[in-house]
Amino acid sequence: MATDPDADRVGIAVRSKSGEYLLLNGNQTASVLIYYLLNKWKELGRLTGKEYIVKTIVTTELLKDIAERHGVKCYDVLTGFKFIAEVLKEKEGEEIFIGGGEESYGYLVSDFVRDKDAVIACCMIAEMAADAACQGKSFIDILETLYKEYGFYKEGLFSLTKKGKSGIEEIQQMMNRYRTHPPKEINGSRVLKIYDYKSSEMSDCLTGSKDVIKLPKSDVLQFFTEKGDKVTIRPSGTEPKIKFYFGVKAPWIEGVSYEEQNAALEKQIEAIVISLGLRK
Repeated sequence: MATDPDADRVGIAVRSKSGEYLLLNGNQTASVLIYYLLNKWKELGRLTGKEYIVKTIVTTELLKDIAERHGVKCYDVLTGFKFIAEVLKEKEGEEIFIGGGEESYGYLVSDFVRDKDAVIACCMIAEMAADAACQGKSFIDILETLYKEYGFYKEGLFSLTKKGKSGIEEIQQMMNRYRTHPPKEINGSRVLKIYDYKSSEMSDCLTGSKDVIKLPKSDVLQFFTEKGDKVTIRPSGTEPKIKFYFGVKAPWIEGVSYEEQNAALEKQIEAIVISLGLRK
């Protein structure tokens, strides 16, 4: 385990079945953490229907699937841990926060701290590893068990840098194009829903119906496809970049190694990158 200097983010490496170290990304660590927490709460009979978790909109949808299966609410918020903290304040005394996180290696367990906290995250990661060892399993065994139960989720990030004033204008033009001429399909899969956080509107591409997004306005677009893929597009708030977040999934295939299935999903993400014209 390794944290950054102010100990709010944490990254981990675990032994693979071949004995080599495997670096888990932020989405994977968050998924195993929430999976472990909710299973333990269920075992202890602590789930009453008032519990919830929080994730950012660019974080894996696997967290939502885990929560729903346990009868736990999952709140989506904009990118930034301050928005997770806002939910904790809003729900205080009414609902019970179990945990939450974001893909950029920030996690929180319980509401003692109101920001991402690597100290408590490291404690919980160590507990998860110890619990797995008590069952004669490794950390990677728990990750694979999660994927077998919910499907193999894989996320990726693609950034385009556009420098100078002209670059900022070009980024805005790209956002405008995606907003006014959204893709009807992505990598051969029909787009079912479009979330425009700037207009606070969700559009159902099948029925034509629209719904209000009850989050602060932000220059972010999301596309959800029939296959279950997710593409999120947003300009960086600190750099001259436009960021593309990708999320794909596939059923776990018995008899095929983690490495092989992971590589297949990486190819699926690359196919989406190409289908959007970001790379040839």
